[in-house]
Amino acid sequence: MATAVRYRVAVPVGPGRLPAAQARSCHSLTVRAEGPVVPRPVTGLHLWQESVPAASGTPQARARLRAEAGRPPVPSAPAVRAVLLRYTDGQADLVLVARRSALDEQALRDLAAHLLEGTGTPPVIPAAVPPVAGAPRTAAPWGLGDPSRTGRTGSVPVETEVSEPSDAQLTAAAGLVLARYTAGEDTSVAVFAPQDHGTQVTVRSVPLDEARTIGDYLAQWQAQDGEELAEGPVPTVAVLVGEQQPGTHYRPFLAPALPVVVHWCRSADGSVDGTLTYDEGETAPEVARAFAACVAHTLDQLVRAGADTPLSDVDLLPHAEALAVVEKGVTPPVAASEATDRTIHGLFADVARRRPEAVAVVDGATRLTYAQLDERAGHVASGLHALGARPGDLIGVALDRTAELIVTLLGVLKAGCVYVPMDIRYPEERLRYTVDNAGTGIVIGSADGFPAIDGVRVVAPAELIPLAGQTTGRTPVAEDGSAAAYVIYTSGSTGRPKGVTVPHRNVAALVAATREDFALAGTDVWTFFHSSAFDFSVWEIWGCLLTGGELVVVPYWVTRDTDLFYELLAEHKVTVLNQTPSAFAQLIEADSRMRAELSLRLIVFGGEPLDVGMLAPWFARHSHTRCRLSNMFGITETTVHVTEQTVTPADVVARTRSVGRAMPGWSLSVRDPRGRVLPPGAPGEIYVGGAGVALGYLHQPELTAERFVDDPYGHGRVYRSGDRGRLRPDGRLDHLGRLDSQVKVRGHRIELDEIRNVLLSHPAVSGAAVVLRYETPGDTATARIDAYAVISGSGVATAEILGHASGVLPDYMMPATVTAVDSIPLTINGKVDTAALPEPNTREAAAPAPAPAQREDDGPADPLAGEILQLWSHALNTDVGLTDNFFELGGNSLLVIRLLREMRDRGLPRVSTQDFYRNSVAAQFIQLVHSAGGN
Repeated sequence: MATAVRYRVAVPVGPGRLPAAQARSCHSLTVRAEGPVVPRPVTGLHLWQESVPAASGTPQARARLRAEAGRPPVPSAPAVRAVLLRYTDGQADLVLVARRSALDEQALRDLAAHLLEGTGTPPVIPAAVPPVAGAPRTAAPWGLGDPSRTGRTGSVPVETEVSEPSDAQLTAAAGLVLARYTAGEDTSVAVFAPQDHGTQVTVRSVPLDEARTIGDYLAQWQAQDGEELAEGPVPTVAVLVGEQQPGTHYRPFLAPALPVVVHWCRSADGSVDGTLTYDEGETAPEVARAFAACVAHTLDQLVRAGADTPLSDVDLLPHAEALAVVEKGVTPPVAASEATDRTIHGLFADVARRRPEAVAVVDGATRLTYAQLDERAGHVASGLHALGARPGDLIGVALDRTAELIVTLLGVLKAGCVYVPMDIRYPEERLRYTVDNAGTGIVIGSADGFPAIDGVRVVAPAELIPLAGQTTGRTPVAEDGSAAAYVIYTSGSTGRPKGVTVPHRNVAALVAATREDFALAGTDVWTFFHSSAFDFSVWEIWGCLLTGGELVVVPYWVTRDTDLFYELLAEHKVTVLNQTPSAFAQLIEADSRMRAELSLRLIVFGGEPLDVGMLAPWFARHSHTRCRLSNMFGITETTVHVTEQTVTPADVVARTRSVGRAMPGWSLSVRDPRGRVLPPGAPGEIYVGGAGVALGYLHQPELTAERFVDDPYGHGRVYRSGDRGRLRPDGRLDHLGRLDSQVKVRGHRIELDEIRNVLLSHPAVSGAAVVLRYETPGDTATARIDAYAVISGSGVATAEILGHASGVLPDYMMPATVTAVDSIPLTINGKVDTAALPEPNTREAAAPAPAPAQREDDGPADPLAGEILQLWSHALNTDVGLTDNFFELGGNSLLVIRLLREMRDRGLPRVSTQDFYRNSVAAQFIQLVHSAGGN
């Protein structure tokens, strides 16, 4: 009787380190029998027979066959299952399913031949074989599956038309795609080779060198025998090459042994058919299809291109498909005309004309209407003109967060100038550098609080008003949306901050992109919470004022006291709140205690990655239908925000990392180190294009050319963000951190290399390393920057190195510790080996402080001092003495809030954050608590 064989087979049990999914996997063999079938008995095997009410080849018959062939035995079932499916047209399919540890592929073939034809000796059918334990497998880098479908196998074809490819080419195609998906970090492929009994599993790895030729690359794959899979990481991709027998269709796995398995079947005519199987819990079907398409396209190029072709010429995607992927990340603008030719002050003037009597800014007892704000800003502009400022000039602004600051910023813009905001709490050297680098001759600030710099005039806003009358009749500055509006300085890897120049049209586009979606209107009340030197403030100020809202200025010390800030939100009926996740975590805790009636309808997160799990307590008390929570990924160089993702309770359960789709007018794509578009699911560098792309870095043409590039895919200038991400099939973005040494600490963007270079600028430091650590993993409040220094000078203490750094770096960039080391340990790749660095020295000697006053009723010991020292020690994760300074031991603003909350919970007197900062030595703080009523 002639038979046609179709089967699915999982690799028989292999050695050692195979993952648990493979250890449990089964294989099946399906044999088509034509004509009457009289199965032969086999000892130890029960044959089930079923009549299918359909003819063979019909959709119903095919579905039943697929279901039976793909159903593994349950753990308590026999190791082998045999089912004969009979169809109404007289044909039948024999389905054999077995644990790979019971029968290998050849044994299944022998069993089928004996059952149907009576030929050969049937294999011995073992009793039930329990699943074999295995090692956990490595998570796939694309990680976009549906956890609810874990264990369900998907498969997609790998369609190629090449003829007679070599085994090396078939394996190399999958290996090259994996290497491109991981920027060369993962090049290991598991190769499954059928043997007489069982399957040999080896691991082959060919490093990705784009300068190498295709011939050299394939020769390395050909030459490698591979290593037995033993201790060490388990690959994420496997390849199996088999021979296709006449009339057979071969799929190797019921459950893939690894996240992705590519199975190639050779036919007698030299053609190959490929099938990619995957676990739907780890890989989305769209991602699997994209990976399979990349393998097919890569194989075509490896076979057809000449051996001398550089590997860099091999593309993952055809150009047309790359363009389609880029288009997935593009969101059309909602108001293109408004976003291209308007200025910030021009748009503000429109609002002021429509709503002159509406309140624009509230700062304590100060309330400015739109008309008043417009008028005062006009006086500032005229005063600047009187001082000789001309359109395009850069004007430094060094003012505290007040209504006066808002007037000044608007006035600078009305003068046609560019504002350069500086935080007055920055070290003097940083302020000097900013002024010198910007080339500004005018700084609006306080002469008493700003360093004297030759050639720079420091003028208070009040001094500009009398000058305004000297410029009557001056022609108003024409609107030019392409002109620069502001320059914000961000941390730079060279050891110096770099200025980002942003034009008016970008801010206009930002407001246009969000106005309708967020329903921004004149009924909204916003907070101005962040430093003007932090780009989140651009969104707070102009997002509010260009949509007619009321902007409530939050005083500096209120931003440091969560309870006071919560009270401000309730008192002013704030509707729109912008927060970093770190700050909002403290607000959630305050909300759980104070439970005031809040008017919030929109909360925007930005500045740092959001762990959606932290929002569970908020959602437990506030409906997401009444107060929208929006997670927005953004970069200073792309005008504050790039994407938007509305977070719901379902996202909290799913622990999503999505930051959403590009805003209207913005575009997103993910690319490899050479700028080539990566398919959905593949992690790489995030490129941002569209309306938000800045003009570049001030006075740094080389850096601008490196980071702001012309898009070869036809979308104008795009910014290489340095952020790592992956594009989802629906166009949403997962943010996966940084590619370089940049970190985010409590919303501040920090280049660790800048801190390192500042340390190296000390004459006694010959080597340095800087790392970010978390005392408690995932707890942003415990983020701490630790520095290590090789000190060559004798008698130089780490305290001196810290003092040197404090004269250059702002507080948020200051290392919590400096630890002296003999040398900086390096990996074999020449990078800092952070794992080999010693535990940081958190016990740097502090200046002696007066002991707390001893009172007559204190007795021999002070219980309050002991309790406070215990609280400090717990918060800082180190022993604390009376002479220790909270901030020198790694304390930060979030830990201050947490500590004051714990004191309140223990019934200790309330201490304001301002008083804490002024009394940060333990002995001084204890005396402060005593004077506040502590016993």
